[in-house]
Amino acid sequence: MKTKLIILVLLPLLAFGQAKVGTSAAPFLGIDVGAVGIALGGSQVARAQDASTIYWNPGATAQLQRNHIQFTSSNWFVGSKFQYAAAVLKVTPSDALGLSFTILDYGQEEITDVYNQNGTGQYWDASDLAVSLNYSRMLTDRFSIGGTGKYISQKIWHESASALAVDVGLLFRTQMDGLQIGMSISNFGSNMFLDGADLLTRIDIDPDNTGNNETLVAKLKVDDFPLPLLFRLGVSYTMAIGSTMDVMLLADALVPSDNVEVINTGIELSVFDKFFLRTGLKNLGNESSLINFSAGGGLKLMLNNTAMSFDYSMQEYEYFGLIHTYGLEFSF
Repeated sequence: MKTKLIILVLLPLLAFGQAKVGTSAAPFLGIDVGAVGIALGGSQVARAQDASTIYWNPGATAQLQRNHIQFTSSNWFVGSKFQYAAAVLKVTPSDALGLSFTILDYGQEEITDVYNQNGTGQYWDASDLAVSLNYSRMLTDRFSIGGTGKYISQKIWHESASALAVDVGLLFRTQMDGLQIGMSISNFGSNMFLDGADLLTRIDIDPDNTGNNETLVAKLKVDDFPLPLLFRLGVSYTMAIGSTMDVMLLADALVPSDNVEVINTGIELSVFDKFFLRTGLKNLGNESSLINFSAGGGLKLMLNNTAMSFDYSMQEYEYFGLIHTYGLEFSF
């Protein structure tokens, strides 16, 4: 596992053809959340589906018809774990409040140095965190708008960085039955830079002359980096097949500040609104994308007035194989 940190740091550079790759802090903010959205290739901006709507489109949560609580977990790259939890409360028929937590835990690893090749007995760890508070409102019976304020933190051993950001979005249900249009802008906020005890070091200002104080403490200067600004514009269209099945077609245009523009698409088949099959194509237009395909399914059960949904998705990554995501949601 000694290569874990190297792989995690260099992972964005695998797509070396894009000049913008690796130019932002907190890249975990661009990781798709929710088993449903992942299975559909990240094409969720024009849909109010579940509590993960906070992430995809903060202006769409008001169009949810019920209260939602969601938990999802993924075994991410190189032994790391990606987890997401969210809740949306319908305060009134026109207003919704949401809260979400995103955590990427890189785990820990024993520290080695020149004199302790088998380990020093100390361990480094790293993690990323985003806490979001959302509000959305229906302006008409078809149009909703909203925003999210978020606190973002990154930590590696004794160093940490933090920032504040906002997301805004809107969702419009057109007069054409089943057709919706959505838009969102995510992570508009302050730059991030690392700070901590390990940046302190002792120096000798003039090592060529004697008589200097060799124990002066200096602090290494680090650069700051912007957050990954994401612009999404998408459509979704639902059509009935007989009296038991619905098919939803989705497509999003994604314009990130730290990568190339891409198209994400997805298809969902619903049977009796209880059984779901999903698949998607992600990063169309990015020749260096590592994702080959995504797919998944879901099951919804009714317990009195509470709906309980179990969702699963998988993504195949070149070099890394399958990434599995499991989701559990309650709506009431």
